Amino acid sequence: MNLISIDELDVREKRVFIRADFNVPIVNGQILDDTKIFAALPTIEYASKEKARVIIASHLGRPGGKLRPKLTLEPVGRRLSEILKREIFFPEDCIGDVVKKIAGDLAPGGIMLLENLRFHKGEEENDPKFAKRLAQVADVYVNEAFSVSHRLHASVVGILDFIETACVGLGFKNEIKNLTRLIENPKHPFIAVFGGRSAQEKIPIMESLLDKVDAILVGGAVSNTFLKVLGKEIGKSAVDEIALYSASRFISSASARGIRVVLPQDFMVVRGSLNKYSAPFVTPAGVFSKDGVAADIGPKTIDDFALRLSRAKTIFWNGPLGIYENEDFIGGTKAVAQAVGASGAFSVASGWDTVLAIKKMGFSGAITHLSTGGRASLEFVGERRLPALEALEKRFK
Repeated sequence: MNLISIDELDVREKRVFIRADFNVPIVNGQILDDTKIFAALPTIEYASKEKARVIIASHLGRPGGKLRPKLTLEPVGRRLSEILKREIFFPEDCIGDVVKKIAGDLAPGGIMLLENLRFHKGEEENDPKFAKRLAQVADVYVNEAFSVSHRLHASVVGILDFIETACVGLGFKNEIKNLTRLIENPKHPFIAVFGGRSAQEKIPIMESLLDKVDAILVGGAVSNTFLKVLGKEIGKSAVDEIALYSASRFISSASARGIRVVLPQDFMVVRGSLNKYSAPFVTPAGVFSKDGVAADIGPKTIDDFALRLSRAKTIFWNGPLGIYENEDFIGGTKAVAQAVGASGAFSVASGWDTVLAIKKMGFSGAITHLSTGGRASLEFVGERRLPALEALEKRFK
């Protein structure tokens, strides 16, 4: 893929518009996790050291095109200033005369963070008028937000019509490199692991991998949907009812191709609700009491998954295997993280919960690539259309 990155351009003293993803969790003005901020730092620091005039843009949450003070990027600007140990200019909007004035006055190496792009409806509507106003302050456009590249939004698509020079950030380039390696001529055995909640979201990606992988391991709430399709009792465990038909079809497609879909043999189960529950206990898959709720994969499943992963040469993992936020149900996800890291395989872990779980358990350095791309990563692996990537590629032809 012929993408030009920021380190291949002369950005000295130019106004460089960096579209980052600072959509971080914030409660009462405090950032709970700054992974995404650190992910964008190499590009920001590179541009600043090259004496570019740096203008950073991002969205936060879903304000619906309205000014919502709780979704201001001010805490992000404050954290960025702490990390870089320097002043970050922060105007009250992302467009307008004040923004143009600050952009014009920025010294070489100076940095400005714009206010939440989604305070304007034009962002999510890919409004050309809004895109043009964003572009007015820039000489060079840099996409460092791979995670929103599946969106047809003004700051990742429309803006490219109004800026002559465009490129990708260092993190974006690294995402593309690792995800491309994953799906183009992977070493075998290639094993994919899927967990999390939404079977409807995951099944199309699983289907796209059937011609590439040797086996697919399924855990988390996603596995409940498959077990129900197979007529297994799952008690009160969460099921994606909308995905039942597609799950049945997927099982048939995988069988026809000779691809093994490995479901849990046992679970850690509780009675009651996941907020107020009895002591966890292990039960075989399909032998649930009517009030049983699956909260994690069980010990036999952990051993089975770990053995299969130990033989892999390529691994793609998306979604925790249990409710990892609760120490009672972290075992399955932790065991898989440990097995992936110990396998020596080329490994990619994708999905925000997956990355957070791996970080929480201290296995970040054991996985080849932690993708912060979220839904965009899944779409790329599934070889689906990414509007922002298509728009960039047109510029590079």
